[in-house]
Amino acid sequence: MDGGNADDCRERSRQNRPSNLKTVNFITLCLLSVFYFLNYTVIPLTATQLLNYSTLMKEQEGVIKYQLEHTQQPIQAFPFSGINAWRTIAVRLDLIGQNPDRYDNIGFGNISQRVDADSDQFIISGTQTGHIEQLSPEHYCLVVKAEPHQNRLQSRGLCKPSSESLTHASVYAQDNAIQAVIHAHSPEIWKHTLALGLPHTNADVPYGTVEMATAVEQLFQSGKLTQPSLFTMLGHEDGVVAFGRNMQEAAWELINYLSLAISIELQRINL
Repeated sequence: MDGGNADDCRERSRQNRPSNLKTVNFITLCLLSVFYFLNYTVIPLTATQLLNYSTLMKEQEGVIKYQLEHTQQPIQAFPFSGINAWRTIAVRLDLIGQNPDRYDNIGFGNISQRVDADSDQFIISGTQTGHIEQLSPEHYCLVVKAEPHQNRLQSRGLCKPSSESLTHASVYAQDNAIQAVIHAHSPEIWKHTLALGLPHTNADVPYGTVEMATAVEQLFQSGKLTQPSLFTMLGHEDGVVAFGRNMQEAAWELINYLSLAISIELQRINL
């Protein structure tokens, strides 16, 4: 609802003052319009979550909040082609990228992969690389050591790691079988969190923080992430995290829930 609609309401109300019935009917129409907007645009969120969300979203996206110790040097050989191919698909699906109409033109989404099955280290796309469709090795960063609950991270590369690196680290710490993580921004999935029955962190938990690392740990401990291997972050606009035993598994989980969310929207349109 924009300011122009509100002005129209006030003007028409003034014109109809002689008729109390017309005034009441018009106000009722305005209220029904607001109800319709809330019901079909942000239906999955409760009133409390909406209040928390509107406050939290004033916070700038894409800002590194953790204590970072970064070494500016090239990463040793890593098979970037696989992770880069899946990232490019995510960009083309508008799950990762940069858009002037979204988030004040701040880049969104990131992708990571363990260095090897037995390592705690992982490769992750660099901060604010969303505007690049196909990344080069210099656009990735190696997370050497992550301490989510101490809000600290050590990294190496020609760029700094994503602002969501602590969340990725927290996911990896829960299960050694997890080899890949995709943090996407999907309005469709995020908006239909409850309708899809998805696990989620609460609206008062901001991204890239110790609180988020703790919330992720609690989700795993709750047993809610055995199926699906995906959760949303209600305190991070459109934030969705998918993970898997390999990049393909994580990506397919994300795409599957995107299709289910779009299906919900199409059903409502056709009612």
